[in-house]
Amino acid sequence: FTDWNEDKPGFLEVDLVAHCGDSTAGQYLNTLTCTDLCTGWTEPVALPRRSQESVCAAIDGLREEQLPFDLLGIDSDNGSEFINELLYGYCLNHEITFTRSRPYKKNDQAHVEQKNWSVVRRTVGYDRLESQEQFALLESIYQDLRLYVNFFQPVLKLVAKERIGNKTVRRYDTARTPYQRTIERDDIPVARKARLLN
Repeated sequence: FTDWNEDKPGFLEVDLVAHCGDSTAGQYLNTLTCTDLCTGWTEPVALPRRSQESVCAAIDGLREEQLPFDLLGIDSDNGSEFINELLYGYCLNHEITFTRSRPYKKNDQAHVEQKNWSVVRRTVGYDRLESQEQFALLESIYQDLRLYVNFFQPVLKLVAKERIGNKTVRRYDTARTPYQRTIERDDIPVARKARLLN
């Protein structure tokens, strides 16, 4: 529907973080992490289980209520919770570009993988979470965490990379929060920006 464009808000990398502790047996909570490639806007969403239904419902909730820009595209890994008829049909109905990473290439989703650690694991840790009470607590934590990450945590964006001999020299822009990067954009309607001020 829209050519993938990392310089335009609305193209998200998405991934799941499993809160299974030392064992993947049985049911346990998951976190859907969504990161916009242009602004760095990151949304962690608690899921009661790893399923195509819960992932699709979470993405719908983000699109309708949370994101400060239109959802134009999602890029996932090859898990069955993403690669299925339900999410594919949802993307078709809402004209969302849907791509997936190459098998066994973790660096295809470097942005969201980094947020899995810096946002989710640093806050929640690696313990097993499975009860309804833990799910409610995780939802409550993420309501505050999303505000902290997007409004108060500056991020750097890589603007150039050059190889000089054996070294790679990287240049970054000035650190700004995802909120600041969103407000600076001319392609986001003023009404959507105004919602962020409430």
